[in-house]
Amino acid sequence: MAGLESKWIVGLTLAALLSGCGAEKPSEKDRPRVRVQQVQTRDFAAQVTLTGDVQARVQTELSFRVGGKIIQRLVDVGDRVTARQVLARLDPKDLQTNVDSAAASVFAEQARVKQASAAFVRQQKLLPKGYTSQSEYDAAQAALRSSQSALSAAQAQLANAREQLSYTALIADAPGVITARQAEVGQVVQATVPIYSLARDGERDAVFNVYESLLVAPPDDGVITVSLLDNPNIKTTGRVREVTPVVSAQSGTVQVKVALDGLPAGMDLGSVVSASAHAAGQASVELPWAALTKKLSEPAVWLVGEDGKVTLHPVTVGRYQTGKVIISDGLKGGEKVVIAGGQLLHPGALVEIVAGPGAQGAQP
Repeated sequence: MAGLESKWIVGLTLAALLSGCGAEKPSEKDRPRVRVQQVQTRDFAAQVTLTGDVQARVQTELSFRVGGKIIQRLVDVGDRVTARQVLARLDPKDLQTNVDSAAASVFAEQARVKQASAAFVRQQKLLPKGYTSQSEYDAAQAALRSSQSALSAAQAQLANAREQLSYTALIADAPGVITARQAEVGQVVQATVPIYSLARDGERDAVFNVYESLLVAPPDDGVITVSLLDNPNIKTTGRVREVTPVVSAQSGTVQVKVALDGLPAGMDLGSVVSASAHAAGQASVELPWAALTKKLSEPAVWLVGEDGKVTLHPVTVGRYQTGKVIISDGLKGGEKVVIAGGQLLHPGALVEIVAGPGAQGAQP
């Protein structure tokens, strides 16, 4: 009996200890502390500032029309040239030989024509008197016409040889400024290979390389202000004249040419200029960089619901700016977006909203 009583006492003691331990509840895990921003939409009009340069409306690549060795270069980059001015020369020896050979052929054919003409004149005088036959007369006439045709062909060859010789001089076809040089004295060049680039006098364009996305919403006002980069007080206006239809494979941009209304003093050909334009405004949301995360490969933000739980919501980024992003689609207004403390959140997590920058370093 004594042993049985001792067992009951031990059992009751263990039961009391277990009931006492069950009365203590485990401590609940602290919720992640986050800082939120309530979404407010506003019209956002992006201001785009581009950098380009002033170029001639018409630019010509000048080249020789025949091949040869360059023996003289008369102008350099930056020189102003006039129409019909000689810019460079090729060695004319070979083409001069062709001219001399063609001239000799002309002299020979002229002698044959003279001889055939004299023979025909004799036949003309002898035929009425019966001292020659009709066949001999016809043969003399045919020989004269043949020699005359040969003379015409020789004269044409001489004219062509002289024209080829004239092509050894590279001549400017219009007044302008030399903007590039692609060959030097002593270099052997083929026909049509560019030697100089000529910016013709006349109208000027400001040329910019623009990302294609910036052209989706062009500015309402077609007038663009173009100013000198190192002196913004020197400025002029212009309108978009041409947009290239092909995107550059190297830079991912398209070329936009702005026709300038005029060049003020100090803004010359080749000057580096900048242009500013405002795109049409559209309803957008501005958020700090820290609010942006991603859902798979798409941009997203954390939204806090009325029940205190977070959800991952995809958005469309319209523009990235310094320290902030512009959300163009995905948020309507009124939502609570996590802007700090969202690094370790997961969908459905309960969070604690705090005010001030304290959530920046909060840990879940």
